[in-house]
Amino acid sequence: MYAKNKNTSYFNKIIERDLTKIRIDNIGKYFDGDSSPILASSTQGYSVGGDYDFEYNGKIYKPVDSKGNRRRWLWTIERMKAAAKLGILVETKTTLRVKNYIDKEFQVGTNVMVNKNENLIATSFDLMNSNFTNDKGTGEIEKIGISNFTFPKPQNLIEFCIKLATDKNSIILDSFAGSGTTAHAVLELNKKDGGNRKFILVEMEDYAENITAERVKRVIKGYGKEPENSATGGDFSFYELGDRLLEENGNLNEKVSIEKIREYIYFSETKEKCEQNDSDFLGECNGVAYYFIYKKDDITTLDFEYLAKLKKASSYVIYADVCVLSDETMMKYNITFKKIPRDIKKV
Repeated sequence: MYAKNKNTSYFNKIIERDLTKIRIDNIGKYFDGDSSPILASSTQGYSVGGDYDFEYNGKIYKPVDSKGNRRRWLWTIERMKAAAKLGILVETKTTLRVKNYIDKEFQVGTNVMVNKNENLIATSFDLMNSNFTNDKGTGEIEKIGISNFTFPKPQNLIEFCIKLATDKNSIILDSFAGSGTTAHAVLELNKKDGGNRKFILVEMEDYAENITAERVKRVIKGYGKEPENSATGGDFSFYELGDRLLEENGNLNEKVSIEKIREYIYFSETKEKCEQNDSDFLGECNGVAYYFIYKKDDITTLDFEYLAKLKKASSYVIYADVCVLSDETMMKYNITFKKIPRDIKKV
């Protein structure tokens, strides 16, 4: 996950966690078994200063991986000794790790334990929840009536993440939407707290329509007999992205259907769905009527003859190849002329 702003005041400070799994020792609070590696991975590079053998509880630990390759420790020997003295090292069969605390931090530089706000940091063990497992995700989409998708993420897990990092008016983007769990989580949260969160999902090919979009539709309308599966309400639009609208030379791409061009122009102008008919009229939004005069092999012209075809509206936005109307006429009829293809927004 990525945040545009890492300022912690933006994030929700209270993490909902299972307090029954928390343990306490002479240092602080921790989840049983929660630890982090001290041995550097192969991608973290090598340094002589981190290459040393270390004795702990009568056993020598070497910075080697499971294949016997020499690596390095992430810490200097001074930091390792300080951790050993504090008693926060965790022994495994082959190496050393460090215990993670919820309310304490082994501070870099000073090598002492300092207090931290336990509600600000989500640990990996916060996510080790029976409601966050893949089988839960599989069960959810089967109840919805979708069975041909492997390893779907559970809705509760994504809801947990969204609650940590958003407010009621946030927009959540999922670039690899899969079965549509993110949309499901957003819709459920909105139903629970009256929020106005929005989602943008991106998925490819048949998955997009047959799985992702289909799940969103069923969640909005409701599915099954259980009360928790009642309709969330809300709405969404489905759009297909294909060939580039404009070629590199700026001309309209002839591979793109006229219907797609019409739909794109009107949506980019108004964020509304286009009128699906064969006329030049695209639709009307907020009193403005939109027209797209286009023929593949002919020059299209906005002239006096065309004015007679316009439906009555407070103003007009008209796309054409050429406009021969005077400025006075344009002002009289509140017409904005947009030249094809120059004034079609590039994608």
